[in-house]
This record gives sequence, C-alpha cells and structure tokens, in this order.
Amino acid sequence: QVQLLESGGGLVQPGGSLRLSCAASGSIFSISGMGWYRQAPGKQRELVAAITSGGSTNYGDFVKGRFTISMDNAKNSVYLQMNSLKPEDTAVYYCKVDRVRVIGGYYEYDYWGQGTQVTVSS
Repeated sequence: QVQLLESGGGLVQPGGSLRLSCAASGSIFSISGMGWYRQAPGKQRELVAAITSGGSTNYGDFVKGRFTISMDNAKNSVYLQMNSLKPEDTAVYYCKVDRVRVIGGYYEYDYWGQGTQVTVSS
C-alpha cells in the first residue's frame, strides 16, 4: 500500500557532496516522520538522520554537522544533504517512513525503501 522511491546515490570523491531524496506514495493518511539509515558490508544498520513531521531532528553521532535532513510534509518526501563525505560513509542508504496510517486504516506501520548505494572513493 505504501512505496518508497529513493534517489541521489552514486559515486563521489572524498570531500564531495550528495543529496538523497525519498518520496513515499500510496494511500497515505498521515506520517509521523521519516529518516535515513545506512548499512555497510559486515556491519549493523545504523541511524543517519531522522525527522518528525513537526520538524524535530535526530542525527547519528558520526555525522558531526556534515549532514542535514529535511522533510516536505505536503509531498511526503525526505531529503538528506551530505557534505564532506568520507570513505567510511560508503554504505547502502535506506529510507524509512515511521508510523504510516493509510486511508481507511486502523493502525500505523513502518515502511522501508530498497536502498540506494553511496560510494565515497578516489
């Protein structure tokens, strides 16, 4: 009932920038928030950044001011501006929608995108 379309990943040199986008579509009534998570080979998936519909944000400790998350409530979309990228940022980045309520539904569920590859290498 809900699909996430992610874009913006790719290959970038150290110190470069990328902007990830994620749009949720379907019979959506409301969303509590959206976020980005990443997973590198052999490692656990970890929070990169999250934002609520009210604008509150939460960042992973490794970000150190390099990344900025934003959300467009009208478009059910979330964006992640990544600057000063490092090789250790290389991972698959996954978009997540929190507590989605569909039209005519009773409960709220979380949904995940399929992921977009970010590779930071010279």
